Amino acid sequence: MRQARTLMVQGTTSDAGKSTLVAGLARLLARRGVSVVPFKPQNMALNSAVTVDGGEIGRAQALQAIAAGLEPHTDMNPVLLKPSTDIGAQVIIHGRAVANLSARDYHDYKPRAMAAVLESHDRLCAQYDTVLVEGAGSPAEINLRDRDIANMGFAEVVDCPVILVADIDRGGVFAHLVGTLELLSPSEQARVKGFVINRFRGDIGLLQSGLDWLEARTGRPVLGVLPYLHGLFLDAEDALADARAEKGEARLRVVAPVYPRISNHTDLDALRLHPQVDFSWVGPGQAIPPADLIVLPGSKAVQADLAWLRAQGWEPAIRRHLRYGGKLVAICGGYQMLGRQLHDPLGLEGAPGSVAGLGLLHVETTLETEKQLGNVTGSLALPGNPPVTGYEIHMGVTHGPGLASPSVQLADGRVDGVRSDDGQIIGSYLHGLFDHPDALAALLAWAGVTDAVRIDLSARRQADLDRLADSIEQSMDLARLADCFGPGSAADALRRQPVPGLLDRSPAPL
Repeated sequence: MRQARTLMVQGTTSDAGKSTLVAGLARLLARRGVSVVPFKPQNMALNSAVTVDGGEIGRAQALQAIAAGLEPHTDMNPVLLKPSTDIGAQVIIHGRAVANLSARDYHDYKPRAMAAVLESHDRLCAQYDTVLVEGAGSPAEINLRDRDIANMGFAEVVDCPVILVADIDRGGVFAHLVGTLELLSPSEQARVKGFVINRFRGDIGLLQSGLDWLEARTGRPVLGVLPYLHGLFLDAEDALADARAEKGEARLRVVAPVYPRISNHTDLDALRLHPQVDFSWVGPGQAIPPADLIVLPGSKAVQADLAWLRAQGWEPAIRRHLRYGGKLVAICGGYQMLGRQLHDPLGLEGAPGSVAGLGLLHVETTLETEKQLGNVTGSLALPGNPPVTGYEIHMGVTHGPGLASPSVQLADGRVDGVRSDDGQIIGSYLHGLFDHPDALAALLAWAGVTDAVRIDLSARRQADLDRLADSIEQSMDLARLADCFGPGSAADALRRQPVPGLLDRSPAPL
């Protein structure tokens, strides 16, 4: 028996604001004393996080957990798909990789995936008063309606109401909302209780006639128009965040390649947001600009992305960069690329076999079936041995004489990564290498900024979650939103004035 009230947020498109709205509502309800938990039945993303129970979930759900004051748990995202090709993905169920399937084979697998989804939802309902569910993509993708577990297919099974969010900044918001509604079945249409318009900027008065028309046309209320929040920092579910902000005091030029299967690119958020760093993503076909620091991020298909890197001209550019004294940091898959050889004897990421790495570190990596997962702490092998926090998500095992000069000493007694003999290269398996303020300051000093401004990514995340919740509180009709939930603690909390200080414990850092 499902005991909690479940409300699902679906979107008219990808990146409409589903993840953001669920995170903001989670923080808003948690501040009002509601026992609330985020949930996404199925996520497709290469940005992930390690949970308190030792599994892997989408990073957006980990952020939403923090918004609710909770430790991330695998039940919050029971099915995670990590694309390895355009038509295939690693399938992760309850935090553990179970198979690599083509899109067609996964379609046949969906009934088993739905069973895992419902198990997790039942467990969360038994533990929390309110479950906030995030859909995936759009419910109007009619070719995916059969065996759907991510949107209305899930909502129909658990019999939950839905609110629909659309992004006005990309244009066509009324067409998106009305068109999506029209493409749903009658029973699915009945589940949609209201609309939220996201990322509005301008005079709200000029929008009012459109809102009136939308409500008259559909018979459903507009629950709120959320403003465009400039500079909002929330961990991206998958899309690359814009890095080209104006920074008058930027002194360190940092570049990173956007290879086709880039993963956990949120590792670079601390650099991207730092006021003294001029950060650039370099995509396919773009010239590789001169830089003080090159960062090679993680990859879900290391051999394929290494081939792409070479085809784009990065290998000679990196060698030239190092020859002129530049610094290089490589994380996870990027670290594996720097070794002498990459071995995939089982064909876990493509055809079985080995390829030559960039040969910049005296190590080799072999892919194995067991994925390494864990949250870790330690200290960097830099002056002062600054503390570092992070997490491991990798299938490769790296070995070789280069490991005698590790880049990180872990608190559990292990060592991680390699620091080159000339001190110009740091390789590490640790996602989140730049996140701790002391580690970031030390890495920036190593790269050339000895008086770096101290920034705290975790504090910034918490402040922006509160900023988001404040915006929702001011911009949404909370009484109408309460009606969407139906009777229960969430509806009661939305109808009363908030009590400051209810979220009195600091959620774990992401």
